[in-house]
Amino acid sequence: MKKYLSLFIAITLALPSLAQEYGVVTISVCNMKDTPTYSAEMVSQALLGMPVHILQRGGEYDWPQVQTPDGYTGWVHKDAIVPMTADEYHAWNAAPKVVVTALTGLVHSMPLEMSPTISDIVGGDRLKYLGKRGCWFKVQFPDGRTGYVSRDDAMKESDWREELDQSAEAIIATAQSMLGFPYLWGGTSVKGMDCSGFVRTVLFMHDIIAPRDAGPMSRVGARIYDIEDLNPGDLVFFGRWDGEIPRVSHVGIYLGEGRFIHSLGLVKIGSFKADDQEYDAYNTGRYLFGGDILSFIDKHEGLNTTLSNPYYAE
Repeated sequence: MKKYLSLFIAITLALPSLAQEYGVVTISVCNMKDTPTYSAEMVSQALLGMPVHILQRGGEYDWPQVQTPDGYTGWVHKDAIVPMTADEYHAWNAAPKVVVTALTGLVHSMPLEMSPTISDIVGGDRLKYLGKRGCWFKVQFPDGRTGYVSRDDAMKESDWREELDQSAEAIIATAQSMLGFPYLWGGTSVKGMDCSGFVRTVLFMHDIIAPRDAGPMSRVGARIYDIEDLNPGDLVFFGRWDGEIPRVSHVGIYLGEGRFIHSLGLVKIGSFKADDQEYDAYNTGRYLFGGDILSFIDKHEGLNTTLSNPYYAE
């Protein structure tokens, strides 16, 4: 579980400036640290094209402290963020975008597979749409760099929204496409994910913004206590009971028939059933409850989309 006290203090200190300084992530995956130093612990990540609020700056190298659309805060290297005025920030949010739909890919300097690379990209990244050229999208980064993305790896945001599928079946398919991906404390991208980061990454690929950590995730949606009552696509939470208070420390996605997918060491499948090959006795023993969140998108605070989240609307 992350350091909620430092997060609370940081937000409290920075509240007066929340609406005064803005930025947008300009690298594929931006690591967020708990202090403004290279050696600090990573607490979360932000993705290319993501709008953020800059709360303050600190450290020897003038690191910005940012707040992401899920309300999480962390310190990031200054090269990862493009500071913007309110007008520039609004223009970025309003501009037509390309959404990266492949798990990984590259931005090239020319619409040719063998041309030099501008950057890597990961699922969920967003770039400004500048047009088409054959099988390529011409795109622009928040810092002004331009390049080309294969149309096999991305979609125009308008087309992507028309085809957007937030069903349990689609979300499970995305989760299973990440089997074997490595666990990374603080990770919320396909480059590495902790347990809640895995769930959040899967959901964000379907334009669902959920709370960053397992504990807050467990407080949105509707709880389901009996494993037999779980439906595919529900979240499953693990931990221990402290009297009547659940201490949530792990989360996964329920697949149905007693099986779930989660990130622990790597993204893998576990089962609540003792006769299954994937039986996970450890997590079965610490199961707390499940959670239906798909029925509550835009109905519970902290559970929304890039159409309704205020960071994308400003």
